[in-house]
Amino acid sequence: MTRPLTVAGAAQAGFTMFGETSLLPVELRHVNHTASTNRGILRPFQMPSSTMAGCMDAPSTTDQIAERVERLLLRHAELQRTNALLANQVAALTQERDSLKSRLSAARARVDALLERLPTAPSPKDVE
Repeated sequence: MTRPLTVAGAAQAGFTMFGETSLLPVELRHVNHTASTNRGILRPFQMPSSTMAGCMDAPSTTDQIAERVERLLLRHAELQRTNALLANQVAALTQERDSLKSRLSAARARVDALLERLPTAPSPKDVE
């Protein structure tokens, strides 16, 4: 049984079923505008001319739809894996945030306790 590649593993391996370069499945427009795989998935289907020689003049509409559905299914699976990874990151960051909030609360309580132990400064009226 082969294990499916993670999103990062697939991107590093350059693995695709369509011979295209595999990039991260998320839109990173501000980081790297070429990282989107949407263009490759949603573009109109075009069969390479080398494979058209043995076929009819043009692929049938059913074949085009089938290819598009296959690409969309792969994209859907890719997005599900990415969503799972992001959900794990959110859970880890939420736990870290809660831990930091707890530590901050404990530190505030210690500072408040120290402030209460300080002697009160004489007021200006007491000095005269």
